[in-house]
Amino acid sequence: MKKIFFAAVMALSILSCRENKADNSPADNVVDNAGSLVSGSLKSYRGDEVTVNSIYFKLIKNDKNLTALNTKIADTFEETEKTLAVYRNILNTSTSYYQDAHLQIKSITDSLVRQQVEKEITASSDQYDLKVKNIKERMDLINKNSETLTSLYTAFKIRKTLPEIEKYQHAHPLQKDSLDHFINKQNKLLEELKNLK
Repeated sequence: MKKIFFAAVMALSILSCRENKADNSPADNVVDNAGSLVSGSLKSYRGDEVTVNSIYFKLIKNDKNLTALNTKIADTFEETEKTLAVYRNILNTSTSYYQDAHLQIKSITDSLVRQQVEKEITASSDQYDLKVKNIKERMDLINKNSETLTSLYTAFKIRKTLPEIEKYQHAHPLQKDSLDHFINKQNKLLEELKNLK
């Protein structure tokens, strides 16, 4: 279940990039403008925070190669989900049938007939499992490849956006002077309150 959720989140983040390509506002600082690019679905999840994805989507807007890469990955995730959904549906139909058949056995009152039918169901189920073993192995490999793709693409996005957050930090240096001034102001007020009778 975690794998499906993770893949869904990844696909959502990649697909939301497609929604953001239309924004053509000029950007002096990618990070300062990144928050406005997060899609509605991601905003509900992360608020207006600046995230790796929001910065990356801003970079994509200005880079045809990154846009092409993101589109290729998004298309792969969409195709993967469509392909696996067909196979899952067929496999789940058979699994559901065999589960129901095992439940229905309980209504057979003749114990010899019940045992014979149970053997027939088990034999059919085992035969089907052998028939689809290679299919399930390939589906598992596709899922594993999707996880690896997600992992590598996440690493790529982080590496691509780290210089942007560093530029932002350099453009917005933090000075302690105003904080010291405010602390002094607070201390004076605290002293004034302590001296009141």
